[in-house]
Amino acid sequence: MGKQFVKKRGLTNSKMSSKFDRNKRLRKIQEENGAHSSSPSSSEEASGEESSGDAVEEIIYKEPSVYDNLLMKLGSSSESVADAFKIRQRQEEGRSDSEEEGVGGPESLSESEQEDDISGEGTDSESRNCTTEGTLQQPGSIGIREQNEDADSVASDTDEEHGLGLNGQPSSEASAHASSFHEHFGYNLSKEEVDDLSKKKLKYEWEVPAVDMSNCKWVGTGECFLKDDNLYSDYGLKPKLYKHWLDIYNKSGGNDFHSSKQRSFFSLCNSYRDILHSNKKPFYLKGQEEDSNIMETYLMHSLNHIFRTRDLVTKNDTKVAKNKVSAKEGILIGDAFLDRGFTRPKVLILLPLKSIALNVVKRLIRLTPDAHKVNVEHIDRFCDEFGTKKEEEDKDDDDASQNIRGTRKSNSQKSKPSDYQILFGGNNDDNFSIGIKFTRKSIKLYNDFYTSDMIVASPINLHQKMTKAEENKEQDVDYLSSIEVLIIDHADIILMQNWSWLIEVVEQLNRIPSKQHGTDVMRIRQWYLDGYSRFYRQTVLLSYHPNPEINAFFNHHCANYQGKVKLACEYKGVLPKVLLNVRQIYERFNADSIAKADDARLEYFTKKVFPKIKDSIQGGIMLFLSSYFEFVRLRNFLKSQNASFCLLGDYTEPSDISRARVWFFEGKRKMILYTERSHFYHRYKIRGIQNLIIYSLPERKEFYPEIVNMLEGSHNMTCTVLFSRFDMLRLERIVGSAHAKKMVKSEKGVFVFC
Repeated sequence: MGKQFVKKRGLTNSKMSSKFDRNKRLRKIQEENGAHSSSPSSSEEASGEESSGDAVEEIIYKEPSVYDNLLMKLGSSSESVADAFKIRQRQEEGRSDSEEEGVGGPESLSESEQEDDISGEGTDSESRNCTTEGTLQQPGSIGIREQNEDADSVASDTDEEHGLGLNGQPSSEASAHASSFHEHFGYNLSKEEVDDLSKKKLKYEWEVPAVDMSNCKWVGTGECFLKDDNLYSDYGLKPKLYKHWLDIYNKSGGNDFHSSKQRSFFSLCNSYRDILHSNKKPFYLKGQEEDSNIMETYLMHSLNHIFRTRDLVTKNDTKVAKNKVSAKEGILIGDAFLDRGFTRPKVLILLPLKSIALNVVKRLIRLTPDAHKVNVEHIDRFCDEFGTKKEEEDKDDDDASQNIRGTRKSNSQKSKPSDYQILFGGNNDDNFSIGIKFTRKSIKLYNDFYTSDMIVASPINLHQKMTKAEENKEQDVDYLSSIEVLIIDHADIILMQNWSWLIEVVEQLNRIPSKQHGTDVMRIRQWYLDGYSRFYRQTVLLSYHPNPEINAFFNHHCANYQGKVKLACEYKGVLPKVLLNVRQIYERFNADSIAKADDARLEYFTKKVFPKIKDSIQGGIMLFLSSYFEFVRLRNFLKSQNASFCLLGDYTEPSDISRARVWFFEGKRKMILYTERSHFYHRYKIRGIQNLIIYSLPERKEFYPEIVNMLEGSHNMTCTVLFSRFDMLRLERIVGSAHAKKMVKSEKGVFVFC
């Protein structure tokens, strides 16, 4: 079963050398043991090796598993695996391996890296000056003696923190205080549990009021865990991280961390459950404080995860180094030493724009304790590439005219709404990725993905890398194979880009890689080898509003065995923000299912709405649509009816847009089609609207009053809105939850708001 699964995942089929064949070695050792017991001359030797022989037999004499099969496939292509097997073979034969070197992995810090961490060598001038939200310390000079003392203290601290005994097993005192990190990743799912997870439909069984959100509550699956989060003074954080975070909180004016939104949301993150926060007020809508608090929390959770992972690997490296000459093979291959995945990156943060990534990385640096950021490599380069791009002035006439056009563009941007200016006022590039590595003394930006701890990227960039890897077999995206914490922030903006690409990127996560990439396979966790890692991955999904696509993603692509937590809210609506005295007529159409809703909407429009406007002499009719799919269908229908219309769609050329706006204002075209995505990126002010038909409600509730208020100056203002019961999420954000429930269930099909 396991062998077939690994083969299905695309591992290369290389011939296995006989010295790596664990079954042949097993039979050989059994034959030798039988010969020793029958030969009198070997009785002393057999008795002398009795204790070590028993230890080896307990660990190694077992049926080949998926783990064994993976070793057989990867062993011949890796020197490190071959060396590891040589050591084990000598120990099984009773020979000393004291002359052999230990085998490390990409997640371990090499001696040269540790020296770099201490001395700060390898840092270029780019790490000197950049304004961040914290003070970056300059590297100091520390001697080798201090390095050794520091390394010893780190090892002892991590042992104490994890509460692990001599052989890496939990001590009795620490078992009750084990961190959620070790509880979550130390548990091995059985095949029956995995099958049950794949079939079972989760039920949200408990609810807890959300801190500082009176209209919202957290609902979750399984047992409620939020009531027991007062047991530990550090709330599951590493002590150094907790102290540093508490200092930042107090300096920012906070006085009760326990009751704060940061602490509450961290308790959710630290549970390692999948989280859907669908009411996060973004920074560009006067939600700077809330957005920063949530960002701070998931970054601190990410740091905590990375540091705990590194401490576990470092501790195990130390124990392996101390015990590699003792011939106690059981210590080297016990479950306590399975501490890594196929590749090093463990945290992936997906963001829509470079300007947002700039704020996230700067806040990440600020939240990192001072001792771990003596150097921040390539910080100047990062600020230049992710910050606002400055226009270079040229004396050339052509460049001068270009600067004039740029000034006009800048002035036109100032006429846009404030949220538009804040969101798009920075670097709007949506194609980026950066690897971040944490060492004991420094943070390395622009690190190679395979040696990074965290990747910050846009879905668009990763999708491009996936496409290139499919076209060129020499390239790969195996660095996504061991992601344990996935954070998707500003999902509502990603919806406006390309949601399908995000889904494809997430589907690529946690696959068994096509290559080994230098990993010490002797230390890979069993559930990675079994192909169960997606059931251990935590996904934190953050959005300004809920949405059917977001809900479907959370339901079908988040399969954490710990369970799920999501936010449920009641809304007041945005109708009071409509400044004009305009009759807003809501007409409900019937649809049998969500799959048939689009067809039912078009049918209702063609039979009930279009006949009223087809023969109308009056022009100035704007049709607002929320999706490009609806835009295409309605455009094709109007063409078939030889209607007079123009287009403002997602992919309309700027010259065509200018022409269409003039034609519509002058009455040369009776109708204009305008999409929500076009409004999101451009915020056009459409003049000449006399009759507004909202074919489908906007996802972003603030767009509704903006669109309706465009009727200003109209002599006979009318607004018609089409909706069905499957538009409930959008409807309640606009008219309010109470009104929306009545409108969906009422026997009447027409509702009027004035």
